[in-house]
Parts: sequence; C-alpha cells; structure tokens
Amino acid sequence: MGLLYLGTPLTWEEAKKYADHVRAHGITQFLHTWDKLKDRHGDELLWGDEVEYMVIAFDNETKNAKLSLRQTEILSKLSKIVSDLEEETPDNISIPTFHPEYGRYMLESTPGSPYTGSIQDLLSVESNMRYRRLLARKHLKANEIPITFTSFPRLGAPGIFTEPHFQPEDAISSHSLFLPEEITNPHARFPTLTANIRTRRRSKVAINLPIFIDERTPRPFVDPTIPWQRSLYPEDAEAKNGAALIDHIYMDAMGFGMGCCCLQLTFQSCNVDEARRMYDALIPVGPIMLALTAASPAWRGYLADVDSRWNVIAGSVDDRTAEERGLTPLKDNKYVIPKSRYDSVDLYLSTEWNNKPAYNDTDVPYNEEIYSRLVSHGIDELLSKHVAHIFIRDPLVIFSETINQDDETSSDHFENLQSTNWQTLRFKPPPPNSPIGWRVEFRSMEVQMTDFENAAFAVFIVLLSRAILAFNLNFYIPISKVDENMGRAQKRDAARTGKFFFRKNVLPPGYASPTRGTPSSCGSCSPVEGNDGAPPKERRLINCFPRIARPPTLDDSPVEDEYEEMSMEEIFTGKGSGFPGLLGLVEAYLETLDMEPSEKQQIDRYLDLVRRRANGSLQTPATWIRNFVRSHPSYKFDSVVSQEINYDLMVAVDELERGVLRVPELLPEDYSRPHVNEFHESKFEP
Repeated sequence: MGLLYLGTPLTWEEAKKYADHVRAHGITQFLHTWDKLKDRHGDELLWGDEVEYMVIAFDNETKNAKLSLRQTEILSKLSKIVSDLEEETPDNISIPTFHPEYGRYMLESTPGSPYTGSIQDLLSVESNMRYRRLLARKHLKANEIPITFTSFPRLGAPGIFTEPHFQPEDAISSHSLFLPEEITNPHARFPTLTANIRTRRRSKVAINLPIFIDERTPRPFVDPTIPWQRSLYPEDAEAKNGAALIDHIYMDAMGFGMGCCCLQLTFQSCNVDEARRMYDALIPVGPIMLALTAASPAWRGYLADVDSRWNVIAGSVDDRTAEERGLTPLKDNKYVIPKSRYDSVDLYLSTEWNNKPAYNDTDVPYNEEIYSRLVSHGIDELLSKHVAHIFIRDPLVIFSETINQDDETSSDHFENLQSTNWQTLRFKPPPPNSPIGWRVEFRSMEVQMTDFENAAFAVFIVLLSRAILAFNLNFYIPISKVDENMGRAQKRDAARTGKFFFRKNVLPPGYASPTRGTPSSCGSCSPVEGNDGAPPKERRLINCFPRIARPPTLDDSPVEDEYEEMSMEEIFTGKGSGFPGLLGLVEAYLETLDMEPSEKQQIDRYLDLVRRRANGSLQTPATWIRNFVRSHPSYKFDSVVSQEINYDLMVAVDELERGVLRVPELLPEDYSRPHVNEFHESKFEP
C-alpha cells in the first residue's frame, strides 16, 4: 500500500472535474522522470517481498474465529515497538515495517530494507518473514493471531464474523448487503475509493463465483442468505434484478476483493531496458504461479468451484460503466474496456527483437492524445501505448490539497493512475529524487499459510528472474493465451489437472542448453574464476546481463507453432529438447553461483516444495482447505462453511504454521519453523 495522504478527498462528482487535469499532469510528471532517468544504468539487484496478514480473534466459548478490526491500534503499537527495537535487533536482521491495508483486519509487512543479491540475503528470507510474524503476534491480544490466509471464508456470511460486530446497514460507502462500513480502513482514501467506484460505475460491483456443487447442495442454488427484500439503499434491488446469479456465490463490495491477502515481490533492474525485458518474461509466468499458489476456495460462508482470488478482486474494483463493459452503446463514455482495472497484463513492453508484434494480439484501447504526446516526446510506441492504455482510466481518489503539484519534483498524479491499475505485473519508474531505480513488481501469487511456503515461492521467483536474464530466455506467447491461462489458473484443482499454454523452446536461437553471458557492468559483481575454461561463478545474484544479438534472419513461422498446452509438471520439470522446465532453468542458474553445500541444501528445500506442488505430490492450500471443510464432522455436504468449521480451520492453520499440526499432504514431512537468526522464538512469544 502506497503513501496515504492526510487531506480532503473529493466525491466522484467533484473528482471527475479534475480527471483530465490529473491525466495531463501525470504524463508531464512521467516525462520528467523519463528525461532524467531513461539512461540510468548499473543499478544492482535489490528486491523485497510484501506479505499480508489477517488478524484473527478467537472466541473459544462460542467456537467462533472472527476478524479483529483493531488495525489502527495494532499498527500504532507496532510502530512504536519497531522504533524502539533498533538497539536490540541483531545486525543481520533489519527492522521490519508494518503498513495498513484496505481491510481493517489486515496488516502488511515488508523487510526493513531491501534484500541485496547476496546468497546470505536470499537465505534470510524465511527467517525475516518469521521475525515479522512473531513480532506482530507478540503485540496482539492473547486471543489474537496474525495468519497469512488469502480469503477469510466467512467474510460477509450470516452471523458474527468481526470483532467487534457491526451491521451492514451502515455501509455508507459500499452500500453492501453483507459487509459493514467498519470492515474498511478508516483512512479517507479507502471509503472514498469504495464509494467512488460504486458511483462512477452507477451500480454496486457484482462478483459471482460458481458454487461448489456437493452431494446435498440445493439445485438450483438460490442463496438464502441474501437479504433479497432489503430496501435501504438505491442499489439494494440489484441482487434480485439479476446481479446475483443462480448457482453462484454473490458478493457486492470492494472489501471482498481488496480484503484478500497476497504475496508480492519487487525487483530493481539494471536499467529501463532490463526492467522491460523482465516485465515481459514474467507475464506468462503470472497465471502459472497463481495456480500453483492457489489458496482461496471458500467465500462468504460457502465453498466455491474455484481455487483462487483473482476474479473476485477484479470484480471488486471494476469501476467500468455498462457502456465501458460493452453492455450498452457508447454515449457518455469514450471507450469499451475489455477488463477491470485489476486484471492481467495487456501489453508486452520490450523493444527487443524477440518481442514480435503478433504477441500483442488483444484489443487494447488507449488514449490517443496521450499516446501522440508520448511518441512526439521520443518515447517508443510500445511504452507509449502502455502508458496511454493505463491513462484511459479515471483517477478515483483525488485530495483537494494535492490537485496542484510541482511536476518536476512530484509523481503523485502519475501514481494516481499507475497505482490503481492493478495487474499481474507492474512496471515501476523510479520515484523522483530517489536512489531507487527501474523496477518490476510480480503480483499474481496467493499468500501461503506458512513462512516456509512464502519464502520458497519468493526465492524461486527471484532465482527465475536471474535465470531469465542470465540465459536470455524467451517466454513469449500471445497475450490472448496468457489471458486464457488466467482463467484456467483459477479453476478448481488447476495445478494438478489443468493444462496451460507455454512456450516450447525458451532458449535463444542456436543454443541447446542454458548458457550465461558475462555481465556488462554492475556495481557489485564478484566473479570466482572457473577452471578449464568454465565461465566464472558469481558469489551473488546480479543485474546487467548482456542481450543476445539479433540473428541475421528471424524465424517467420507462425507464433501458433511456438507454444503448446502443458501440464503444471511439464512446465516446471520440462518437456522436449528446447524446454528444460522452469525448475531446470533455475537449477542451471544455480550452477553459475559460488555456493556452499549448506546454502544449496536450503535452496533445494524450497525448490523441492515447488517441484512437489507442480507434480501433485503436495496439495495446494486451496485443495487442503477444501478437503478440511469436506472432512469436518459437522459438514453437511451442502457447500456451507459453518462458524464451527471455520473456527476449527483457523485453529488448524495456526497449528500447522507453528509446526504443531503435521500435514504431510500439504507440507514436507520435515517441515519445521526456522529460528530467527539464532534467537530462540520464546524471545518473541507473548
């Protein structure tokens, strides 16, 4: 979550008057950044993770696990504690930071400082995450715990699901039938964002997930928990007028999506061109990692027939009008927009020779005036179109105090649009007057229930990102196939039974195996000379790898011949001579590093988790959660996740994270929580 301003937010009717102003000055700000930093080169690899938690309050007497709405109080306490920890904290642990999120029951944590490319930093990720969790837990109430759980199964269900309890009738920003106003972070940005999405859209958001049809699920399923006859807000009739679909779980507020937790990673690149290459290469990986980390099969008190959160969040912030969704002819709006502003990436960005125009094969509306302005300024067509596409959206939250800015020193208007286009990847220009370089954010993964899992996927993605650059890998497939993969990734049991489009040969032309180039220049490279002509090994993960030269002739075969459907196991362990699998590529990259056997052993534990998820010998969290619900003694095989089942599930999640409950179908048999850099965990326990 970015910087939260203190100020006076404008209602939608007021804000829309300044939409063109924000767009125009946002582009001016971007151009200032571009002019100053387009030639910036040589930044080392710095990276970090964002882990989001839900705070659960247990009522053991009534067997109810509820969302604790004490975010403001908790963050205030943590802020003071963190500031007091400077002298106590070991030198090899940076003091973590905690941030607010949309849900008043949510916390976001990040490392206190970015990880570098050192092997030591790579191996510290799990203990760093553990330290953050223990620090938060120590300063909660005795009946509260922080859990890394994607979607709370009973958010918006009948009964009491928050502590304290509130009624949805006071939901003045969302007008939800299910969620109270108090579920939302009280900072003015969040209720304003919620209300302005609803007002701009001219209806509430409408999210419908297919219900999981079990043995005794009523058919057709007409949800008896929807207050069909409520008549408090003008939008109350939408549910019975068609917004709520038969055989679906209906949700009607931003909180259902933005109240989810996820795991995100951000990487600093050598320069803008390397950032664009990395962005493109990770686009096809986004849906694959969504499926492999699937962790959200239960919504509003029911089991759904999907395993992932993505379409819920996409629907929860979908501010498009009926015209923009293509449901009625354009009259008051300029564009038909195929996707929500929270969705998968629409355009590849790299200007490299291997990015064929045919890969960008979907309809991407863009602001032609802004596009022309960017091109005339000297920015290439691909990046110009990317920015002009983002800027077809309206700014949703404008504070009156920030309307007029110094465009040379601020990027706030640019970020107003940039930060509210939530996609699987985000291409991030440097902030003004900052040492931070060009970055890429990887955003598709669902948060896992243990720090071991979250660390494993974080380490895997950062290693894959280095393999992509070191070996000049080519993952391009048409964007339309990436979109199709996003749909497939959310299906029930997609990781085990699904097929996904992936490129058949990812190696550069003429290469039979992954081969590393020599870094062009980098601020902190430390090669170790090899023997017998072998390339030198590095002691750290680096940036600034050279690009493969354009071949004299390019393959002009149809792009349809370049990819095929693969199982998850094939994508990760390989298929055919040109594709060693994502894990094979990472293993090849590890061979280029100078590592101790003990270091390699720890990384192998992480890669083994990824491998076993991919081959189906370990379940995804979504499958484990679904099986837990369906095997619970009180489950009636009617798709309902009752208060008692949810309570026992939350207890189990806490116990498995702490290593008390053994779940060999989900976690390796040798799973145990790490100590925090030699300090015993009792130091942090309440």
